[in-house]
Amino acid sequence: MPQPVALVTGATAGVGLHTAIGLARAGFRVLIAGRDATRLEHARRTVSERAHSDSTESVPVETVLGDFASLAAVHGIADTVLTRHDRLDVLVNNAGQIMPRYETSADGFELTLAVNHLAPFLLTNLLIDRLRGSTPSRIINVASIAHRGARLDLATWTGPQGWTPLSAYGRSKLCNILFTRALARRLADTDIVAACLHPGVISTKIGDSAGSIAGWGWRFIKPFLTNPEKGATTTLFLATTPDIERFRGAYVIGKRSAEPDRAARDDVLGEELWRESARLVGLT
Repeated sequence: MPQPVALVTGATAGVGLHTAIGLARAGFRVLIAGRDATRLEHARRTVSERAHSDSTESVPVETVLGDFASLAAVHGIADTVLTRHDRLDVLVNNAGQIMPRYETSADGFELTLAVNHLAPFLLTNLLIDRLRGSTPSRIINVASIAHRGARLDLATWTGPQGWTPLSAYGRSKLCNILFTRALARRLADTDIVAACLHPGVISTKIGDSAGSIAGWGWRFIKPFLTNPEKGATTTLFLATTPDIERFRGAYVIGKRSAEPDRAARDDVLGEELWRESARLVGLT
């Protein structure tokens, strides 16, 4: 049996880093993607050393450099993976951020949405044939309970209308769930399972930049939140459980399927989101 290959985005810190460590310990050749070469190399050493401490064999860990704020860079990430590896067993779309002020991506889209939804949407589609050729395979999207109460207006979703740090983040997480469900419908007759999850409210730096008031509140409560290692538990469960089929298209909390907000179950909206996302990222 060839060694399984897993790609984890946003893997230089927090939940992504601990996801990579867990996958390496589980026997995967792990590819970690991030936008900063120095941080990537530090993460590579950390993953390799932490995984190697549980094994007598060296643990292969590779870095893939690319910034999710640029669709061209996402193409570069995909090209690197496809060039280096003839198989991909698990794709973990983990990268995410909250912006303290309205900014746009290199392609002119609201930055939170660009990084948290459009980039993983594009990356998944660019890698889908490699996943299809490596079945049984899995696509795991890290969503959030922050999707609850979010609304999605595809006429204004990539612009500044009504923008706040938390509303933009919630909207992007709603997109993650709608995307997962739409993807699962397209993969219904394959051995690729797509699922998404809420990792818990995790003590990472992601909330530090959620605007002045929200960011201050986040920093205040952060010491009382779940640590990133525990936050990776659900992702690792979905990546490794032999009983993955029952989570096809599911939104998972802990080790159980949960019901997301009503807007996240609007499959008509999900199809509209898919078509608009494909148009914006240049997919036919």
